[in-house]
Amino acid sequence: MDLASFDLAALLPFIAVGFAAQLVDGALGMAFGVISNTLLVGVMGVPPALASQRVNLVQCFTSGISAVSHLLHRNVDRRLFALLLIPALVGGLVGVNLITSIDGSVIKPFVLAYLLAIGLYLLWRGIGHEHVHREARRVAPLGLVGGFLSAVGGGGWGPVVTSNLLIQGADPRKVVGTVSLVEFFLTLTVSGAFIWHLGFADLAGATLGLLIGGLLAAPLGAWAAKHFNPKTMLLLVGTVLTLTSLYGIYRAWG
Repeated sequence: MDLASFDLAALLPFIAVGFAAQLVDGALGMAFGVISNTLLVGVMGVPPALASQRVNLVQCFTSGISAVSHLLHRNVDRRLFALLLIPALVGGLVGVNLITSIDGSVIKPFVLAYLLAIGLYLLWRGIGHEHVHREARRVAPLGLVGGFLSAVGGGGWGPVVTSNLLIQGADPRKVVGTVSLVEFFLTLTVSGAFIWHLGFADLAGATLGLLIGGLLAAPLGAWAAKHFNPKTMLLLVGTVLTLTSLYGIYRAWG
């Protein structure tokens, strides 16, 4: 970015989006991509492919830091990692090829509908679900779908994959750690594919804003994780995603 043309005021909305998304993600271990993409597409009017490109590129940094932390704390299940990785990368690449080959105005309502579904799903998760520990069985298809939706929607990997693995009864600590590690490789692959298709044009400024906001919120997210009830946070996230997605759908189809 040319320092002479640097405009902090233009970055502030993206900093705010990155800050809000990372604050929630730090508390819940999910939802940075979904919240960022919902606000970018539904409220700020960013084309879906460009929004997803920006979010995935920022997540290369945030998920990388998270992955290292989980590895150091031995929170990774090798079996689960092996079952998730390849399907996630395949799904992500298929999603990139789809979203970059379709006109943004055509696919935008469908992306918002997907994000609305995630919001409703998180509301359902927040209302209550009993956890019974057992080994997860439906892993590879989940990785494929999660990777695809993450590329198409700019988020959803954490809410979709983590929540489903927990529903199956997998160890929460290992689930969060393993999903975070796979997410790093997924966002790296998806970001590279987006850059191949879209280039760097109109990317640096907005992505820098998201990254600044995310880094500023990281310490607060960790604090929130210790002080806020996860079920309450899920309800709040689900409500925000549902309302913003409905607003975006109204703007797109209204």
